[in-house]
Amino acid sequence: MISKAVPVLTIAALVCSAGCGQNGTTLSATPGNAVRPAAGRTTGSKISHVIVIIQENRSFESLFAGYPNANAPMTGCASPPPSGSLRPTTSSSPCPVGDMPEPLHKTTFQTNSDLKHNWKASMIDWNNGRMDGFTQWGMTGGEYKAYEYVERRQTLPYWSMAQQYVLADAMFPTEFGGSFTAHLTLVAGTDDVKLPGRAEVDFPDAAPDDCDSPPGTKSSYVAAKPYRRLHPFEAGFPCFDQFNTMAQVLDNAGISWKFYATRLLDAGFWEPFEAIKYVRYGSDWNTNIIAPQTKVLTDAQYGQLASVSWVTPTGPQSDHPHYHSDEGPSWVSSVVNAIGKSSYWQSSAIIVVWDDWGGFFDNAAPPQLDYRGLGLRVPCLIISPYAKQGYVSHVQYEFGSILRFVEEVYGLPAGSVGTTAEGYTDGRATSLDDAFDFSQKPRKFSAIKSKYPLSHFLNEPPSNDPVDTE
Repeated sequence: MISKAVPVLTIAALVCSAGCGQNGTTLSATPGNAVRPAAGRTTGSKISHVIVIIQENRSFESLFAGYPNANAPMTGCASPPPSGSLRPTTSSSPCPVGDMPEPLHKTTFQTNSDLKHNWKASMIDWNNGRMDGFTQWGMTGGEYKAYEYVERRQTLPYWSMAQQYVLADAMFPTEFGGSFTAHLTLVAGTDDVKLPGRAEVDFPDAAPDDCDSPPGTKSSYVAAKPYRRLHPFEAGFPCFDQFNTMAQVLDNAGISWKFYATRLLDAGFWEPFEAIKYVRYGSDWNTNIIAPQTKVLTDAQYGQLASVSWVTPTGPQSDHPHYHSDEGPSWVSSVVNAIGKSSYWQSSAIIVVWDDWGGFFDNAAPPQLDYRGLGLRVPCLIISPYAKQGYVSHVQYEFGSILRFVEEVYGLPAGSVGTTAEGYTDGRATSLDDAFDFSQKPRKFSAIKSKYPLSHFLNEPPSNDPVDTE
């Protein structure tokens, strides 16, 4: 069950007025502030549409355990849980001293566990890089809940995309923790709410967790000093103007963008621009935030895609364990197929990423680049007529890599959102170039087969599902 405590707190005044940046500079979208394109565009000569499909709450192992040539073993390492010892084993252990091998077990989207995945849970799972704390969440039917993967019959569309295009097995979120901060960093490359060394963490104390939350809503932060100390519900109202986002960058450069969400208002964690003052109270709100999310399917068909698109799902389409639904792979397939069969295919790069690990086991210790993370590894698929075929990219990526790729495609300088010194990650991140071969002839699109057809999503009624709250 998805739940959170909602204490009654008073509102805190925001430091900056609308359009104020992290260092106090104005973040307006006027022509005079336009970002100048970088010299020597290469990627952008072939790619002019970037579509980022964001799914929910899956570790790399949860969907791709056993994938050939990927860092995806079928056995993990486990530390003894508080309630007792691990199962005995006769194998020689490749695990850290004190740990035991724990085989991953098969589950389905309908029967998988719904696990804790906030900051504290990620710290437990990560365990200073040992990647063995997942046993702390107990067992079901004699098997540890977190050590499971979805059966391949259900994840076949994702495996088909990987086999036709690129699977990245070293994609890490910007920050430890759950969906709220993940979605912020996917559009901003940061969620620092105050310099130096304070970042938004976990979630606010009242839905819908954004500029439309009730007065008095508070958010939380994690501090660099003392290192990684949490300050629950001690930060300001969750209508942020303390940091820049790709919205300002794209607007200033005259590059079109759209964010597809389930509904315009109260879409919650999965629609981060409702928590960004520049967008929520600016001209972009009624033009660039598109609802329902299924409009991406018809926009592709009728030539109405923007240069940059973010696409979010409904609950049942999201892969989120809470919904016990197998619609996610078909939803992603429908978006990919709609673009693949359209006039946009020849100029598109589609990036499919999951916002956080959902509490599921993963063996890859995330590099620690700052006090926020990197967080626990998530899957990433890169689909394009110029993507390498059946390639597994082992290059270390982070969410800022997606933003860096967008900058590269449109000839914008690295770090256009903000500087690394200010806490932004698009300047430091490695772009997604390893996934592409622009010397190759663009490949024809081959439709991804899935259980539910495109018509299933086009004909569905509007979603009134509650939003994610972790």
